[in-house]
Amino acid sequence: MDRTMQEMIDWIEDHLFEDFSLASLGRDMGYSPYYCSFKFHQMTGITIKRYKSLRKMYLASMELKETQQKTIDLAFKYGFLSQEAFTRAFKGTFGISPSAFRKKPQPLQTYLKFKINRREDGFSMDISQKWKIGALQDQIQNQFDHDILNILNGQMMYEEFYNHQLMEKSDYVPFNEAMCSNETTVTIFSDAFIQTRASGHRVSLQEYEKITVIPLKPLFENSYKCMVLWFGDDMFCQINLLTVLAYLEQARFDGKVYFHMVNEMTYEVEETEIRLEGYQDLYEQVLIHHRMPEVKVMPVMYQGIRLYLDYLKEDNEITTFIKKHIGKPQDELLQHLFHLFPHYGLGDLQYIKIIEALKKG
Repeated sequence: MDRTMQEMIDWIEDHLFEDFSLASLGRDMGYSPYYCSFKFHQMTGITIKRYKSLRKMYLASMELKETQQKTIDLAFKYGFLSQEAFTRAFKGTFGISPSAFRKKPQPLQTYLKFKINRREDGFSMDISQKWKIGALQDQIQNQFDHDILNILNGQMMYEEFYNHQLMEKSDYVPFNEAMCSNETTVTIFSDAFIQTRASGHRVSLQEYEKITVIPLKPLFENSYKCMVLWFGDDMFCQINLLTVLAYLEQARFDGKVYFHMVNEMTYEVEETEIRLEGYQDLYEQVLIHHRMPEVKVMPVMYQGIRLYLDYLKEDNEITTFIKKHIGKPQDELLQHLFHLFPHYGLGDLQYIKIIEALKKG
């Protein structure tokens, strides 16, 4: 079945810019249109229509960034009847208009073609990109000497950077949290925050402090002129990034802040300077009140927030997929979840928790 699904995905990609019908897909695949639609949704967790929409929006964003094609020509190329329809769809996906994005490109979440037989479980740094990381570090160190703290998303990224000495003489710490899971509090790293997070993760206060708080001591105790935040483009990373930015705003950090987006599909790094303004309110709107923000945010964070709010729902694309495959061996089910939902950035523990809860339910 995996081979048939990959052939179906390849066919959809080959006809991505056409207004094809399920009948033509079914005819070429040798199955009924209903069967193709049903199996695609069952195997990927989303509909063919949604997959096409996400792929086309991502490809369109790359053309806006890298070419000088007119927006109206891109609208027609990607199957929209007007520039206005394309603008509405683009803004609905990324939280920014095509013209604003072209004028000032900002980080976006990568949405690549599905590969049914590929496994994506965990962060693995492609060291061929080390020279790019080094170049970024040199630029920042030339400006701020060594008064720099690099905050890395999680222990795995921290260990990769440490083992390959990517930070050289700069200080760097891991942010060992999963802010997309469990409740939180308004004041980040307060006693109430630590108690709430420890309780949500079902660990003792001592364990939470050892895993999360103690590694961040340089952030709490030292004075820096620059913060460099290394986070991926997925939901998990973006909600963590939002929390760190909100904390820096709460702590009234007045130095420079850079977001280095690590693309865990291509392992390239994209730098964006961040102005600490409004992230405390954004954190409260999203993580406390669980609603879409009322202010403009980076497209990649906008995408992460939308995924996070969907993820909080009892019925979402992940739980729907798990329910349809609840009888599969856990390792096999995890493998499918890793390569079908990389944009969520969840790990084994998060998925196993969901699987166990659904089995009990």
